[in-house]
Amino acid sequence: MSIQTPAAKELGPVTLHTVDTMKYKTNTMVLKFKAPLSEQSVTKRALLAYVLQRATEFSPTAKDLRRRLNDLYGASLSAQLSKKGDHHFISFKMEVANEKYLSDSTPLLEKALRLLAEVVLRPKLTEGQFDEDIVAKEKRTLKQRIQSMRDDKMRYANTRLIEEMCKSEPYRLHAYGQENKIDGISAGDLVTYYREMISSDKIDLFIVGDIDEQKVEAIAREAFDFPEQNQNVAQETVSAPQFKEEQVIIEEEDIEQGKLNLGYRTYTTYADNDYYPLLVFNGILGGFPHSKLFINVREKASLAYYASSRIETHKGLLLVFSGIQSSNYEKAVTIIKEQTEKMRLGDFSEEEFQQTKAMLKNQILETIDNPRGIIEFFYNGISSGCERSVDEWIAGVDGVSRDDVTQMAEKVKLDTTYFLKGKEGS
Repeated sequence: MSIQTPAAKELGPVTLHTVDTMKYKTNTMVLKFKAPLSEQSVTKRALLAYVLQRATEFSPTAKDLRRRLNDLYGASLSAQLSKKGDHHFISFKMEVANEKYLSDSTPLLEKALRLLAEVVLRPKLTEGQFDEDIVAKEKRTLKQRIQSMRDDKMRYANTRLIEEMCKSEPYRLHAYGQENKIDGISAGDLVTYYREMISSDKIDLFIVGDIDEQKVEAIAREAFDFPEQNQNVAQETVSAPQFKEEQVIIEEEDIEQGKLNLGYRTYTTYADNDYYPLLVFNGILGGFPHSKLFINVREKASLAYYASSRIETHKGLLLVFSGIQSSNYEKAVTIIKEQTEKMRLGDFSEEEFQQTKAMLKNQILETIDNPRGIIEFFYNGISSGCERSVDEWIAGVDGVSRDDVTQMAEKVKLDTTYFLKGKEGS
């Protein structure tokens, strides 16, 4: 299945992207805010996202807002935080039934669009400040989110790897912000930052569904009346530092299963020509169940409970994850490094090579089989400045040669090894 690349339409400060498709009986809207990752703003942004989705000027309680969503045939509203490269993203997502498939003629899409605009442009304010009770509750919730990430040792080990690997780069910051900064944010600080965000962020609105594009454009142009933009502060991703000697970080906690994570610099991002060889390289190394890490580290050597890899395509990182007995640390590191060396030597079968390409293509087709996946696929291109169609993406994977993969393996350098070991006798 191929999806037509959405056309961009400038609606003042907002760029509208529409995908008209009859595949779904719902309409999906995602409003995205992009700004540089910054220690000064990351925690305020994280808190603000959740405060905004709680109440509006015309729905001043969470109950009021839920009632309006229920009136739209059970529409959903959620806020998500993420980072790509050295940028921080807030996404507000709404999904609503398509009135074309209902006997009721209520203009659900228009009402949903106007409600989404209300959430971000007409928040509940009291004497020009966010509601103190809402802010206090969302502070507690944000702390709980950060704590739950620490309690999940797989996520915690990945966070610590990134913090050590990128300690001099904005990417070290987590999308949820810093727990020790939460208490210091007042309702006044938050509203000041809110006004800065809506006047300086790069803003994109995606709508996917069976829609009348001209009608949607007219509604969005009226509803999303953002203030005039200041100069955008959307910086480019910070260049990767020059290769240095590998650093090894070992920390200890009272856990049964050690977490061994390795971070590599790929010096390749989504916008680069060798992005496709990187996809295939990672797929053969650790991206799938047939990959070298899974087969050799987990299955043959029985050294790991899990072993895989993934790439951070907007930052140029490849991350290897494994769960091991602490006593197997040296053996596991050795065999993981052996697998990357095999890639450099071209020691992978034609079956591994072709199966990886097939899996990558199946993966992208599964991604674009749902509205959120369609939006994320195209937004990857928009946010990186290198837009690709689905057909171009598939052709790019098909065009990768074995030599392309081995050349990529030469380019990839191990930067940081992080091991969260269990205490002796735990």
